[in-house]
Amino acid sequence: MLLVLASLLTLTSGTLSLDKLNMCMDGKHQKTAPGPEGQLFLQCTPWRDNACCTANTTEEAHEDNSYLYNFNWNHCGAMSPSCKRHFIQDTCFYECSPHLGPWIQPADESWRKERVLNVPICKDECEQWWEDCKDDFTCKSNWHKGWDWSSKVNKCPEGSKCRKWTEVFPTPKSMCEEIWSNSYLYTTHLKGSGRCMQLWFSGKNPNREVAEYYNQAQQSRSFANEVGINPYFQL
Repeated sequence: MLLVLASLLTLTSGTLSLDKLNMCMDGKHQKTAPGPEGQLFLQCTPWRDNACCTANTTEEAHEDNSYLYNFNWNHCGAMSPSCKRHFIQDTCFYECSPHLGPWIQPADESWRKERVLNVPICKDECEQWWEDCKDDFTCKSNWHKGWDWSSKVNKCPEGSKCRKWTEVFPTPKSMCEEIWSNSYLYTTHLKGSGRCMQLWFSGKNPNREVAEYYNQAQQSRSFANEVGINPYFQL
């Protein structure tokens, strides 16, 4: 009986989890469902076969102070091109990726109803991001909140000062985890391992495999909890 019930639970949760592997979060600019987008712009092109973003969104992702979020990358002087490239890639990943389901959480914010939390980012990608930004400047470690928006564009809050990147983010881990309120989780996995999400890729999207792995892990934990707390399963 236990084996039958376990099989039924696994099949049911497997069916319900399929959408997690190909879905769009309920955000400000994402589509309601992923699909082909043949004209995605520059750094967002890897997602053209299956995307949660539109061509217009990807074009704006490459602009300073774009209408997407009115966010000013140059809040402490001009951001270096090498650093900005990573933030554009990060924006493409956030807006376009259809494989973030295992990490999507409700968000109580005016501009979105869902967010991602603890998306496992590849060690080498995070470290290259930090390396390319280490000579830039910023005034805040958490870029999600605490800005002065009085001019409708983010400015450093009163009392803060622009500091070198490495003072604000002493390690790649601190940057990747803190800058977007733990949207990313720093890992020791490398690109191509199937255990971390890649912000850039060519050819087939490798992130579905990663989402499948973590989704299965979540299902296994959920089933273990069910077995542990439900007396019926302990017979």
